[in-house]
Amino acid sequence: MTKMPRKRETTTVTQDYEQAAREQGFGAVCGVDEAGRGPLAGPVVAAAVILPEDCVIDGLNDSKKLTEKRREALYDEICEKALAYAIASVDHTVIDEINILQATYQAMTQAIAGLSLPADFALIDGNRAPMLDIPCQCIVGGDAKSASIAAASILAKVTRDRYMVEMDAKYPVYGFAGHKGYGTKAHTEAILAHGPSPIHRMTFLKKLYDKHPEARL
Repeated sequence: MTKMPRKRETTTVTQDYEQAAREQGFGAVCGVDEAGRGPLAGPVVAAAVILPEDCVIDGLNDSKKLTEKRREALYDEICEKALAYAIASVDHTVIDEINILQATYQAMTQAIAGLSLPADFALIDGNRAPMLDIPCQCIVGGDAKSASIAAASILAKVTRDRYMVEMDAKYPVYGFAGHKGYGTKAHTEAILAHGPSPIHRMTFLKKLYDKHPEARL
């Protein structure tokens, strides 16, 4: 007996969390997410997005679940359809000064503050949030549960990936266009062979150099 093909499930994340906030009396609800907490180089980037209540963006989901081509297409659609969006980055020097968690908070706060339409409520991806002037809700795995957080995750990742591609042209020996600064074997070998680039996070390289004291800084 021939099996019928399974119906393809939609991958579009809904606005259930946004609607719940609106039902509590909040008007403009923004989703907030970041990209780049783990890499050895480059900035951490955060985005905040306010979507219209009736907005449906087909295929909207956690940026990590999408192809680069799909993220690029969704980036343009999000920017076109959003009531407001803002993107903020905190560079490697600040990350080294204040640590990655505080730098992430700083980027998120700046993104929310940069919205052309002030948000009344924020949905934050993860289990911790920065100190904000507005109420917020943390959602673990929020980029796969909240449409506005998913949109923010895409804006943040595409923005950061584009920057790392630019840095690849400037510092080609590290392969930034491929790994985007994450600690792949090829990346760490390039660091040990050539020393760190001007955009590497030195606090993130401490363990690597502790293991390889013979390598040059």
